[in-house]
Amino acid sequence: MKKVLVVEDDWDLNQGICHALSAEGYETISSHSRKKAEGLFLQNEVDMILLDVNLPDGDGFSFCRWVKGQRSIPVLFLTARDLEEDALEGYEAGADDYITKPFSIRVLLKKMDVMFRREKDDRPKVFEDGYLMVDFDRAKVQIQGEDCLLTPTEFRLLRQMIEHKGQLLTYSVLLECVWENDGQFVDKHTLAVNVNRLRGKIEDGEHKYISNVYGMGYQWLS
Repeated sequence: MKKVLVVEDDWDLNQGICHALSAEGYETISSHSRKKAEGLFLQNEVDMILLDVNLPDGDGFSFCRWVKGQRSIPVLFLTARDLEEDALEGYEAGADDYITKPFSIRVLLKKMDVMFRREKDDRPKVFEDGYLMVDFDRAKVQIQGEDCLLTPTEFRLLRQMIEHKGQLLTYSVLLECVWENDGQFVDKHTLAVNVNRLRGKIEDGEHKYISNVYGMGYQWLS
């Protein structure tokens, strides 16, 4: 049974969505705030997130970036803002799709079905090129067959880069999606230190994976 986290501050809409999904065989958990959603996400093996853009204690865009930094999971935005800029920002944050309120439950269910099928087909399980091996399901990294121990932050960075290989990941995107929102101040210097440590563990003179795009961010080259 697929488990769906519904993050929507409108109580009636939240309850209505959960009821409709339960009738279709989904298991649902609901949140009306970002803070509670973070806790529920960490405590549950969630398969998909339905996410409102406007939350009482934050915005859905930054929450989506944080989620995508933890692991790859389909996120569908629920938004009342039918603006091109909002759609683009949502995709930039890592959203897989969005639907504009008011919406049909039948359309929502169809979008979810398409996303689950796409995620099943496309989600990378293992990265391997003969030198570096990354098993995403087991959070295991090896260099030429030997275990390579990464910190949780380094592994989240590695996952984010591999899953967006060839794309420029800006400093702000990496800072929001890789580190938990724990109130600590994290800057580009801290990010650079962790990226350099990661490079020191997985790269050598013949194998280069991470490019620093000066003044903008990082890019996975392989």
